[in-house]
Amino acid sequence: MNTGSYYEPIDEDRYKPTVHAGGAWDIDELHFSPLGGLIVHAIERRLAARPENGLVMSRISFDILGRLALDECEVRVETIRPGRTIELIEAVALVSDRPVVRARAWLLASSDTSAVAGGAADRLTPPETLAPWPLSSVWPGGYIASLDVRPVTTPQPGRTTAWISTDLDLVAGEQVSPLASYVALVDTANGIAVRQPPTAWMFPNVDLTIHLHRRPEGRWTGLDTTVVFGPTGQGVTSTVLHDVTGPIGHAQQILTVRPS
Repeated sequence: MNTGSYYEPIDEDRYKPTVHAGGAWDIDELHFSPLGGLIVHAIERRLAARPENGLVMSRISFDILGRLALDECEVRVETIRPGRTIELIEAVALVSDRPVVRARAWLLASSDTSAVAGGAADRLTPPETLAPWPLSSVWPGGYIASLDVRPVTTPQPGRTTAWISTDLDLVAGEQVSPLASYVALVDTANGIAVRQPPTAWMFPNVDLTIHLHRRPEGRWTGLDTTVVFGPTGQGVTSTVLHDVTGPIGHAQQILTVRPS
């Protein structure tokens, strides 16, 4: 069993990555997945410091601006568009004082719409009944090595449905929400359904956008993922997001596809 965390706090806004945050394309860089969770955590910490207003994070988009060095980072959060029922928050992650990720989160009013809820896909097979799959046989890096991956069906090129979890904390010594812990695993989607071996082709994502119709619960992140490569160097990774009680939303990643 893994122990430890992906990040250690330095002060109010700065964090130091551990070896478990190491990337898959380059083990000396950060894997974006735990950094995405860290950004959500930073936003939620800022929101927790003000009066409760009933708004919930319903969409968050991340634009990856450049190389993610395996070094301490700072996350700056500000409100772009305040409101009582709709609010827009922006967070910027910096490494060595250089912006490396820019994120924007829409917060929407929460109300009881259970009477009209519907339209989601079926639940996935529970992860406890499935056998583990060593994703480290496909990818290197500390982050990949930290994961418990359980495919629902046999992984195919460009098409995989799998559960992901980890025994590691996102941030050492800090209470982290189920949402931040969940988001910290979503970027793995682009690595579970590879169309081509990453030793022959590169297909990193330059963004990640998550839309949620429900808040996640539990420690498992379910990824029902399809990867498409186009004919001119672009690709898209599309995922239906699940927790153990059913679908919670969707994720999209745009890929730049090129020979290794």
